[in-house]
Amino acid sequence: MEEKLLTIAQAAEILGVSLDTLRRWDKSGKLVAIRKEGGAHRYYWEKDLEIFSSDLFKFASEWIQNNIEFPSAFYCQNSDTFRARLSKMEHLLMQKPGFEKLYSLVVLIAGEIGDNSFAHNIGKWPDTLGIFFGYDLGKRIIVLADRGLGILETLRQVRPDLPNHIEAVNVAFTEFISGRAPEKRGNGLKLVREVVIAQPIDLFYISGDAEVRMKGTDKTFRVTRGQRIVRGCLAKIDF
Repeated sequence: MEEKLLTIAQAAEILGVSLDTLRRWDKSGKLVAIRKEGGAHRYYWEKDLEIFSSDLFKFASEWIQNNIEFPSAFYCQNSDTFRARLSKMEHLLMQKPGFEKLYSLVVLIAGEIGDNSFAHNIGKWPDTLGIFFGYDLGKRIIVLADRGLGILETLRQVRPDLPNHIEAVNVAFTEFISGRAPEKRGNGLKLVREVVIAQPIDLFYISGDAEVRMKGTDKTFRVTRGQRIVRGCLAKIDF
């Protein structure tokens, strides 16, 4: 099948960004356009756009660190938008053979992580409110991220004695915590841990410099110190 060449307007529509954004990306080398026989008009191979837009974890990481622009299809400004897109993902998973028993648990985990971001940051977003939510069902990955307060600052509102990010993330994934606003902070992540341990699902989760890696057959839960400090939270689900 012949590869399809798209105009800059078509590329902008597919990626959910402006024409000016694509021009900036072309000049910086982030997403280089094609020019026919030295002409001025920019074009893009359709396959290149698919590859570019599928690097979900890189997009999410750069967004929470540097607030870069990314395809609007991955941005959920409020919980209603997130829930609507989560339902769409659930519908797509239900139609894929082999996911009859797993799809509801995958949706549950993604939903708990996304809801956790909104519940912990409502009315307190440092700058950009909302979350990154992207998935590639072909590669069986889901990525979520937020530029919020992070687990440590959130739990210190009810547990001011928490000394660092590692202790805070450990508490969020293992303990029931009650608070007035919102109530029962961290309980969603406790459920996430329990499901991941019992199912063929892997999880990579970061908040601050605390990392959780639960992968493969031996999913002993532990929190380690990472190489960098991440604002907000970043999660990758493999299934």
